[in-house]
Amino acid sequence: MQPKETPSDGHADVRIVAASPEVARRVAEVLRHCFAATEQRSYPADTEGGTRLQLTVDTTRAAEPARSWLETSRSSGEDRRQK
Repeated sequence: MQPKETPSDGHADVRIVAASPEVARRVAEVLRHCFAATEQRSYPADTEGGTRLQLTVDTTRAAEPARSWLETSRSSGEDRRQK
């Protein structure tokens, strides 16, 4: 299912698909340690018992280590555009 609208600038919609709800929650928890995020929404992924979890992260409010990674990736992208 595609999102109905594009997230606002600096935000990203994230979809996690896992075999169990616990695995999906662990991945979401790691993202929350790096970025401010909305409350997760959980759905069945398939008839086999998989889980699909969705949340929106705010990359403008990144914590370490994401902040360092974002700053590095931005400068690399700017370097590529200037060439």
